Amino acid sequence: MHSKGFEKTWEFIFLLCSLISVLSIIVICYFIFKNGVPFILETGIAKFLMGTDWKPTAAPPSFGILPMIVGSVYVTIGSIIVGVPIGVLTAVFMAFYCPSRLYKILKPAVNLMAGIPSIIYGFFGLMVFVPIVRGWWGGTGMTVFTASVLLGIMILPTIIGLSESSLRSVPTSYYQGSIALGATHERSLMRVVVPAAKSGILAAIILGIGRSIGETMAVIMIAGNQPIVPESIKMGTRTMTANIVLEMAYATGAHREALIATGVVLFIFILLINLIFNVVKRRMD
Repeated sequence: MHSKGFEKTWEFIFLLCSLISVLSIIVICYFIFKNGVPFILETGIAKFLMGTDWKPTAAPPSFGILPMIVGSVYVTIGSIIVGVPIGVLTAVFMAFYCPSRLYKILKPAVNLMAGIPSIIYGFFGLMVFVPIVRGWWGGTGMTVFTASVLLGIMILPTIIGLSESSLRSVPTSYYQGSIALGATHERSLMRVVVPAAKSGILAAIILGIGRSIGETMAVIMIAGNQPIVPESIKMGTRTMTANIVLEMAYATGAHREALIATGVVLFIFILLINLIFNVVKRRMD
């Protein structure tokens, strides 16, 4: 009886924690959509999403967030190009090639990267990447390219850690069977083990993209913060998250509602990314 009561208690605690998590998401969604959607409908969906002028203090004000949408997409795609190949290949190296002595150094270093505050990454980018890019292309050095490279580095710990765990969870019989059939070590890994771990690797990529598109402080410091549609990776840009953080402190009235509406668009973007990856994952399975 005591054991049954104990199990019921913990079952209730687990259920309560789950309900709190779900309730938190519902409350967040309610707040964002309640305050943001009416403004989008009042302004006009096409005008708000496709407008290229962001002048909230002008008379009359303009609330077009296309420059921030394009900036967020460019920077996120750039970070994926930089971070995903390096992260996945590093995970393969750590799981199957890394000597034990080097692993004891490399693994804590990757974990340390995950714990470094984004503001430190921003300082690093400002002092290292920005001067390099300025020397290459001139200007301020605060460009889409600079932000993409830095965000690519920032998402590495997430991709490496989860991908390595997925690779290590693949049964060794897969590898041994491939070797027994005459495949080389590299072919067995890349054609058998890595595809078998694709679900975990995709989850790592999704989380990495989530961090990239939601990053704020580092992007504010090195992206240039220009609310214009960037025509190349050599130009500065402003992301949706940076736009909200930079202006929310003094925004009032319609300006504040426009920033909350920007949060609605960002939220939908993240939902769409997760939906697309879930569809891709199901088709691959």
